[in-house]
Amino acid sequence: MDKFRIARDTLGEVRVPEDAYYGAQTQRAVENFPISGLRLPFSFIKAQAIIKAGAAYANKECGVLDNQKAEGIIKAADEVIAGKWNEQFVVDAYQAGAGTSQNMNINEVLASRAAEILGGKRGDYSIVHPNDDVNMSQSTNDTIPTAIQVSVADQLHKTLYPALNKLLDVLEEKEKEFHGVIKAGRTHLQDAVPIRLGSEFKGYRGAIESVKHALEHTEASLYLLGLGGNAVGTGINAHKDYADLAIKEIAKRTGLPFSKSENTYAFMQNTNAAIRVSGHLKELAIHLIKISSDLRLLSSGPRTGLAELTLPAVQPGSSIMPGKINPVILENLYMICSQVIGNDTCVTTAAIGSQLEINPMMPVIGFNVLQSITILSNGIMIFTEKCLKEITANKKNIEAWLNQSLSLVTALNPHIGYEKAAALAKESFETGKILKDLLIEKKLFSPDEAERILDPKSMI
Repeated sequence: MDKFRIARDTLGEVRVPEDAYYGAQTQRAVENFPISGLRLPFSFIKAQAIIKAGAAYANKECGVLDNQKAEGIIKAADEVIAGKWNEQFVVDAYQAGAGTSQNMNINEVLASRAAEILGGKRGDYSIVHPNDDVNMSQSTNDTIPTAIQVSVADQLHKTLYPALNKLLDVLEEKEKEFHGVIKAGRTHLQDAVPIRLGSEFKGYRGAIESVKHALEHTEASLYLLGLGGNAVGTGINAHKDYADLAIKEIAKRTGLPFSKSENTYAFMQNTNAAIRVSGHLKELAIHLIKISSDLRLLSSGPRTGLAELTLPAVQPGSSIMPGKINPVILENLYMICSQVIGNDTCVTTAAIGSQLEINPMMPVIGFNVLQSITILSNGIMIFTEKCLKEITANKKNIEAWLNQSLSLVTALNPHIGYEKAAALAKESFETGKILKDLLIEKKLFSPDEAERILDPKSMI
């Protein structure tokens, strides 16, 4: 039988698991919001702990928090940052507005653990209090948006940018590898003038580079923090030097250039930085869907499709058709990107929910942006390593499709005009004869001239 202890808050007594570091307010949230079983990720919890450590340091330096209490809180926060107490963060991602439950979850955990560090018992708030000490000079309203921006900036650098850099490197390698392969271009899924296979991959690289640059530009908005604004932006109950000291400590701990926002009211009324990042993640997802869809189409077959590319076989593709290999990595990437686009819609809708001095929907905004970064980072790395690196060109099929392409007729425009060239294209389609043979048959050009004019290399 599970053992419990009695915890108390301003509403009365609550039964809490005996081994829990959290207290009454967290337990109420667990009971009130049994929604999804999903939690805000460790990156967010870590950011919260960094903020609480920074706050304790700043309050100590300002002379408003006892040195011993501050050191206890900081040591407890360092343990959370190291991942020691992950199981203690139990509030559902879909929780009370603004993240009050999430803020109290870490306040209670740190208070209990700090009490132990200082020689007391967990849950003994007479030693370190979650509101009076851990949450000193703070509010949910400024710490939760700060945690969103700290965790998002951290994850961009630790997971997404490395994945994008690897992807860009391999795209450039493929661009060079396939530079000499000339193939039929296609627009509207119909024959178009020739293009280098390497140029198609150059297009993919350019799209990814563009959105990475946009993310890096938007990153600057993540570094402006309204910590110290407290409940509504006025900084009530906070020492005048608190915000600068706390943010400086956050910057030191993360190695990222966080600084104080000049407008704490705007910071707390809106989630601009998260909205912008989410929008660029959606754009990245759109580009990746395009790339994955192209590669699926170009590798379709192997006998009844285009089969210009060959993908690495990573697993059997059918439970009924022996020998079938499906583009599973590309399908996986498409599904990931679909989720990211949905996440951005959620972020947009939640951002609209901002009213007066605060956005009550912040937890779901943080959850979705961080989930998008996580699944994109993982999906891109898997795509790059298990698919893109091993793609090969099926030169035999590429040449066959190129020779049959009706759009080679475009090269005839300067010689016989658009209308005559269109008539030849129509005849080629209806008879099945290739253009070069028709030109020679109709004595429009000599074999050498026809070969020279319709040489795909002259068209790129």
